[in-house]
Amino acid sequence: MAGKALIIVDVQPTFCEGGELGVDGGNAVAERIAAYVTAHRGEYAVIATTQDWHIEPGAHWSEHPDYVDTWPVHGKAGTPNAELHPAIRALDVAHHFKKGQYSAAYSGFEGIEDNTDRIQSREEVTAAQSAGRTLANALKTAGVTQVDVVGIAESHCVKETALDARKLGYSVTVFEDLTVPVSEELGVAARKDMAAAGITLRHS
Repeated sequence: MAGKALIIVDVQPTFCEGGELGVDGGNAVAERIAAYVTAHRGEYAVIATTQDWHIEPGAHWSEHPDYVDTWPVHGKAGTPNAELHPAIRALDVAHHFKKGQYSAAYSGFEGIEDNTDRIQSREEVTAAQSAGRTLANALKTAGVTQVDVVGIAESHCVKETALDARKLGYSVTVFEDLTVPVSEELGVAARKDMAAAGITLRHS
């Protein structure tokens, strides 16, 4: 359906059980998202994935993380755990946005479109952003007006991606059964923030 996009946020082994920042329920969410896309892909003008693809993200990585602003090494570019989850990779969607190469980057709107697994220089990333290889540009080009957001983790990158979509003027829905927070407490806080911004929260 023209005018509608699905953004699959950071469904990577690094954020699933056994990963460096594994979230309980991550693998199950990946499988549910894959089933949803298989059943509904014809409804979307754009389906895009985002990935943490950290090369040198500065203080975002820490040997002594506080789990608020600093984190253990995760989503390291070029490693198996930074790849898309196998269930998502098998969907063969067209648009892939990698973020956080040289910064923290919680929102998918901070990424660049990159369908390769190359380790890019800071200059290459900046050039790609300047050239408009961004999620915002992909949605605009496709005439998108509505955005559905799913993925990991609801309390962090899903929330920030959804909030940025709202700031850009899109009608935004987060499917609560296709995402999972780091903790229930942080999930409650994230849902309050998203609802206050006018984001619709419902099951798929």
